[in-house]
Amino acid sequence: MRDVQMVLERWGVWAASGKGNIGYPRIAAGLSSLLPASRAGRPSCCDDDGMFINEAMIRLRKHDEYLCALLEWHYIENMTLRAMAAKLGISHNHVSVRLQSAESFIQGCLCTLDIKLEMDRECRKENVLPVRLKRVV
Repeated sequence: MRDVQMVLERWGVWAASGKGNIGYPRIAAGLSSLLPASRAGRPSCCDDDGMFINEAMIRLRKHDEYLCALLEWHYIENMTLRAMAAKLGISHNHVSVRLQSAESFIQGCLCTLDIKLEMDRECRKENVLPVRLKRVV
């Protein structure tokens, strides 16, 4: 099972760099590798992954615009839970629960459509612990 928060963090970097306009396809999707990385070197997703996640975000927006806005605030604009709570006038615990609901929706969309993301391979490599080889005498 993939880490949907990590997927959305990478998508947020990708979208914040101006590549992701929810609802509008990119014209030159293959040119992202020519642009410098944004947000202090944080990893981004590739254009194909970004477009898949955008499709899931479009579905979420049709289902619930409020939850879609929470994901955009948190992952694209880097707004903290407490800042979102103050903006909405609710507790940060309520924001957390609603954000988890939105993340689960995106995870469900990606799983239901059986979408394999390129970043899934990279994340498995990052999460694998190095194996220490014993010296055989």
